[in-house]
Amino acid sequence: MALSLLAVLLPATCAQALPPEAQPGDLIFRRGTSLDSAVVLSVDGGEFSHVGMLLGAPGAWQVIHAVPSEVPGRDDGVVIDELAFFLDPARSQTHAVYHVQASPEQRAQAIEQALAARGLTFRLADPAGTYCTLLIWRAWLDAGLDLEVSFTPLTLPLMQGDYLLPGPLARSRHLRRGDPEQAQTR
Repeated sequence: MALSLLAVLLPATCAQALPPEAQPGDLIFRRGTSLDSAVVLSVDGGEFSHVGMLLGAPGAWQVIHAVPSEVPGRDDGVVIDELAFFLDPARSQTHAVYHVQASPEQRAQAIEQALAARGLTFRLADPAGTYCTLLIWRAWLDAGLDLEVSFTPLTLPLMQGDYLLPGPLARSRHLRRGDPEQAQTR
């Protein structure tokens, strides 16, 4: 009985482990489990396939991100999900939090910019929509912090153009990866 209770509680507890220094506006990357994630990982060659921005506070973390629908009946687009949902093993194999080195004012403005994009359609090749990395980059750029990333030229069927992949975003000199050794359930 105790072992089965542990099996139920452990994924939810571990899924919410964040570095103690995590702040609203920081980025949370994940390696997803979907076919879309496999394609991104293949093209990017990086560790992660998706990114969102932390909102809220310890014990009540949420993530704003641009994503194809992960909930039946919900449109593709910029949405806010609970951290536990974002990191559920059905969607995430692993994750890491990256601290954005920015002023408190820039942080507040980046969050405001990301929230203003809520409801935008998820689209890779349509300027009227957005995708995960572009949402994050634009929010910080509009807040006055250029994350100084490189866009990757792609010439795939239905995807031709320059795209911001998770790897180059994670390598921004303005980001610092959180220490997983000090992660706490938050």
